[in-house]
Parts: sequence; C-alpha cells; structure tokens
Amino acid sequence: MNIEINKKYIFKVAKELLEFNSPTGFCFEIMDKIKKISEDFGYQFENTKKGCGIITIKGKSNEEVIGLSAHVDTLGSMVRSITPQGKLKFTLLGGPIVPTLDGEYCTIRTREGKLYSGTFLSTSPAAHVFEDSATKIRDPKNMEIRIDERVSSKEETEKLGICAGDFIFIDPKTTITSSGFIKSRFIDDKGSVSCLMGLLELFKRENIVPNFTTKIFISTYEEVGHGSSYIPEDITEMISVDMGCIGDDLSCTEYDVSICAKDSGGPYDYNMVTDLVNLAKNNTLDYAVDIYPMYGSDVGAALKGGNNIRGALIGPGVSASHGMERTHYNALENTLKLLYLYLTR
Repeated sequence: MNIEINKKYIFKVAKELLEFNSPTGFCFEIMDKIKKISEDFGYQFENTKKGCGIITIKGKSNEEVIGLSAHVDTLGSMVRSITPQGKLKFTLLGGPIVPTLDGEYCTIRTREGKLYSGTFLSTSPAAHVFEDSATKIRDPKNMEIRIDERVSSKEETEKLGICAGDFIFIDPKTTITSSGFIKSRFIDDKGSVSCLMGLLELFKRENIVPNFTTKIFISTYEEVGHGSSYIPEDITEMISVDMGCIGDDLSCTEYDVSICAKDSGGPYDYNMVTDLVNLAKNNTLDYAVDIYPMYGSDVGAALKGGNNIRGALIGPGVSASHGMERTHYNALENTLKLLYLYLTR
C-alpha cells in the first residue's frame, strides 16, 4: 500500500480522547473536541438533536453514501444515593466489569460543575478489620465511593452539592508504552474514534477523495444500545468501527483488525464482509474473522431503528473489554488501512 499512516498523530489523538471524560449521556464536551478536529481538517460537522456528530467527506459520487460509525461514549457510573455515613452508592452506566472498579479513583461532577475526587471501594475495604475483605462480592450492592472531603454524614455530603444523578467519571489510567501498546479503560471505542480521526488526517494530508460521499457518525449512547438508532437517511451502507473481541475460541489478537461475521444481533451483510475480508487478504493486512458471542454495535442499533442499510463491523483487537483494556498500534493501523481501502476501492 502506498499510503503512510501518521503514527504520531494517532497516538496523540488517542491519548487526548482516552483522557477526556465522556460516560454515556455526558458527551457534549468531548463532541466539541471532535467538531474542532473535523473542522480544522476542513470537513463539515453537524450535531444531531441527541448529541451525536456527523462528519461529511464529499466523494467523487453521491450515488451511494457510506456511513462509518464509532462511539465516543464510554462506560461509567452515576450517584444513586448518599449513605448515612456520607459515602456514595452508585448505579452503572453500561456494563463495566464491576470487580475491576475496586480501588479505582474517580471524579464526581455536580450539576453545578463542581468536581470532587473519590475512590471506589468494597464496603469491607480493610484487611485488618473485615474478615470478608478479600471474599466479599464486588458489585454495586457491596461497594460505595469514598469522597476525598471531610464528610461523615449524608447532610455533610449534600452540602458539597452532590446529589443523585451526578455523573461519576472513572479514571481511565491511560498509558502508551514505548513498544506501541495502549493501556487504558475505554479503548472501546475511543481507539476506533482515533482511527477515524486518523482517516481524516490522511485524506486531508494526501488530498484523497473517497469514491462515494462518506459520513462519519460519532454516536453518544452506544453503550446503552441506541447510539445510532437514527442515522442520516441518505446512508446506504454502514460500517461500525468498534473494538474487536479477544479470547476463548476467537482468533483476533491485539495487532489485528477484526472483521465480525456475526454478533448477538445476527450476521452482518455477506457481501460487505466478503469485500472487507478480500481487501485485508489481498493487501496483506493482519486481520481476523470472528463471531462475537456477546456484542451489539451501532449497525445493530441502526437496523433495529428501521434504517434501510447494509451493515458490517470491523475494529482493532482489544484485550480485556469493559475492564482494563489494551490494544497495540498495529491494530489501529490495520483498521485505518482497511477503511481507506474500502472507501477508495
């Protein structure tokens, strides 16, 4: 392939997005950043009423309109109630693996915009005190958030301005290693969003025009199932760019672009999947074709929303999904290259 991917830019935008708090339902701030990136490259950006973003790349033809979708919303949590001791009970946003939250730092944001730091802890957090400190089930019923303020009652916590419905941002702990690994929460799906921003950078730098007008749809409620239930009506086919699954009998690794043939919602469009597989194979990309056993995508939400489209799903292989995730630069590069090949074939 005679294209050069800007590795430095991919790492830069990935780190910026991963460190930006955007739990599902609280994406307006990060969407402003996506808008600025898009417009700085000269591409039209618009918001939907729900807060999703649409970036338009004009093509050589409007006979078809290709949609590429990735979600910028992440897993998270929200204040459910305040305990008599002034700690916080929480409700989940999406499906994080709850035991991985034990001991994690977080930030509570009030409706007025005040920020307080805290820590997710078991209700039996001390080994020198509680016999079940190591064995207690880690779930929202048996966990709470300790606020880093001098509070010991519900009333004192309320005086801070904290109340039910306040968002809780989980520390992503983003690290990029010298060997090319990205370790962080929420690579699902900010790794894919980084690929799409890298695609914009590539098209702008090399003055590339796709064969068909392309609309990048950045969804904000994917983690709760309806991110792309609405998409622009002129989209004729859509590729969801989301994390590739790793584990058990799956063949994907952290270095591959994963091509999903079927997930929990059923099979993806046969011809689109075949085209993607052939493009990856003929251009010697590192890729895998897999079945995702417990998974739904933006394409699935769009189809359930009644949109008359064909759909496919690809993305970088990500280890330990919904926990402490990890991928490698090679997976992002292979994903970006496959998107480029599909749009210019």
